[in-house]
Amino acid sequence: MHDIRAIRENPEAFDRDLERRGLAPLSAELIALDDARKGAVSAAQAAQERRNALSKEIGAAKKAKDEARATELMAEVARLKEEAPGLEAAQGEAAKALDERLAAIPNRPKDDVPPGADEHGNVEYRRFESSRERLAQGRQHFELGEAIGLMDFEAAAKLSGSRFVVLKGLLARLERALGQFMLDLHTGEHGYTEVVPPVLVREEAMFGTAQLPKFRDDQFAAGENFWLIPTAEVPLTNLVRESILAEDELPLRFTALTPCFRAEAGAAGRDTRGMLRQHQFNKVELVSITAPEKSAEEHERMLACAEAVLQKLDLTYRVMTLCTGDMGFASQKTYDIEVWVPGQQTYREISSCSVCGEFQARRMNARYRAKEGRGVGFVHTLNGSGVAVGRALIAVMENYQNPDGSVTIPSALQPYMGGLTRIEGPKN
Repeated sequence: MHDIRAIRENPEAFDRDLERRGLAPLSAELIALDDARKGAVSAAQAAQERRNALSKEIGAAKKAKDEARATELMAEVARLKEEAPGLEAAQGEAAKALDERLAAIPNRPKDDVPPGADEHGNVEYRRFESSRERLAQGRQHFELGEAIGLMDFEAAAKLSGSRFVVLKGLLARLERALGQFMLDLHTGEHGYTEVVPPVLVREEAMFGTAQLPKFRDDQFAAGENFWLIPTAEVPLTNLVRESILAEDELPLRFTALTPCFRAEAGAAGRDTRGMLRQHQFNKVELVSITAPEKSAEEHERMLACAEAVLQKLDLTYRVMTLCTGDMGFASQKTYDIEVWVPGQQTYREISSCSVCGEFQARRMNARYRAKEGRGVGFVHTLNGSGVAVGRALIAVMENYQNPDGSVTIPSALQPYMGGLTRIEGPKN
């Protein structure tokens, strides 16, 4: 959500930021909508002020025993009273029109976000090379998983259709181990508070983090006014909705391991094989709530926390700064972590860390009171994957695969696997 006052103060800067996002100028349209809202408010206020003044005049006319004048004034009051609901409705409609238009506009990018129309404009920020020899090629995760009989897409299709999987045995345990490992890392070493949030949320929560209304087709509705979460970002960020925090409480750092649900409406025909793009998947989420002057520093910290997962798993990855045309709707700036997957011989996204500024806080009415003085402002929100568990499973399977079809278990995960060092391939 955008501040209409800031748009009025500097419409040229607002339009420049929209142009960087590939959008046409909108400041004139928004200011016109705000003028209409102000006009409706003024009309309603003027009518109320006139009614108040007339009431006094009626009293004076009656005191002077001027019944004709009093009757005339009361008729005008009655007319104004009859018009009041229409004026109030016009005021509400004008405010709604402005709010709906503002809610449909993406966040303004930070000045240091690289320009670009799509993923080809993304810029490498840094990279990490595994201490092991990187596999240049290999079997894909679904080939490995199906060969050892522990990854079943056919059974999942019978249960739920496409874009689902059934994991069994040691692969199911390996996925559980990955999630537990990430939670222990983020809570024990990175200072995040673990949360077990609802995975069903109200529409207001989805609006607060900007999944609604624009991305309605990508979500799963679950009954009247309930939605399945596409990421734990939704409930974790909304923990501070409609509240005023003390600055001393900040930063707040939350993490959660939850199932996530996405309709993938815009991904028809993409990554149809395997676990890369599922309707249901598990993810460890990181969310930070900060004071505005600390959000850029917190963004770098969050990125480092997500990177630590892959470093401890000894997986090769690169960090990309997303360009203006590729970053998310609510983001001011985004880093994507892309892990090497030898089965596809490419890098694939495994984490996305974004700073949203006050964009989500305005939608949630989440504020804080500064230490100095009595000023109240909007908090800044950040979110990131720490990391996507299913994609981490893919990366481990493909990077730790052996010629015989077995998968070596990374040393960081072996304590969570009862000391096992590998998942064996089929016996001959």
